[in-house]
Amino acid sequence: MKAVTVKQPGGSEQLQIVEYEKPTHKDGELLIKVKAAAVNRTDIVNRQSSSGYLKNPILGIEVAGIVESADADAKIPVGTRVMGLVNGGGYAEYVVMPDERAIVIPENLSFEEAAAIPEVFLTAYQTLFWIGQLRAGETVLIHAGGSGVGTAAIQLAKQLGQAKVITTAGSNKKLDFCQSLGADICINYKEQNFDEGVLNATENQGVDLILDFVGASYWSKNLASIKIDGRWVLIGILGGAEIEKLNLMDVILKRVQLTGTLLTPRSDEYKAELTTEFFSKTEELFRSNKLRPIIDRVFPFEQIQQAHEHMESNKNIGKIILKVN
Repeated sequence: MKAVTVKQPGGSEQLQIVEYEKPTHKDGELLIKVKAAAVNRTDIVNRQSSSGYLKNPILGIEVAGIVESADADAKIPVGTRVMGLVNGGGYAEYVVMPDERAIVIPENLSFEEAAAIPEVFLTAYQTLFWIGQLRAGETVLIHAGGSGVGTAAIQLAKQLGQAKVITTAGSNKKLDFCQSLGADICINYKEQNFDEGVLNATENQGVDLILDFVGASYWSKNLASIKIDGRWVLIGILGGAEIEKLNLMDVILKRVQLTGTLLTPRSDEYKAELTTEFFSKTEELFRSNKLRPIIDRVFPFEQIQQAHEHMESNKNIGKIILKVN
């Protein structure tokens, strides 16, 4: 089968399509014929560093496709269209997936749309509700509103959380799209200090919850934006990992609950439990198009380098998808 591996840690030019041995499923796994896969920041990290999260030499952590083979007692039969998270190996014509993590694709969704769901929606659900404990009527600040996780989080916060959503992005085009998804307050961080916008929108009280993809460069503004006893979930460090002159008393005085999380390195059991709960709460919303996967662009499998470069340019609104023939 064809698969994407990395020659050596580095830029997108290190990605290569090679002939690789077709995997076989073990007990509790499904063999999936991949129709579409999605590009994620995790894939960039694993491409750039030999100390990435995954042991699988084939990149890719989420796919949509058709069950090609399974155990006789598998819950999902051969021929079923499924989507879900995999432990690497998604950038390929075939991949194995734990059967407890497979989600049957609603009939109104294409393979490309389905591939745009698992990683970003599960990350957003976990961050908002399992860790962030978002409650109805609260206010959440979602950074990178035009990103895959950002577009998913805005929808979930409105549809499931009944929350007030404030979001940031670096272009008015992205902010207009965030508003179309339900965001109540949209702030262009290139034109305005977002903390000033947040305080204006909350009568100087701040927000109950922050979803932070940025890290160090947003530290002081996030601290100014959060309410006393607020929750702050760090899920990315696009703006750096090291903070100069950090005063922990600022965190103590506001009684901030700061939590860091990554979904990809979590256990199979955790991901299975998260997947089951998430889809039980959202299946009908996807079927009725009240929740929708957001696709920025679909690349042919052979254009994997261009797909990575597109993500690294930070111009995308929503997910970047690979179509696997």
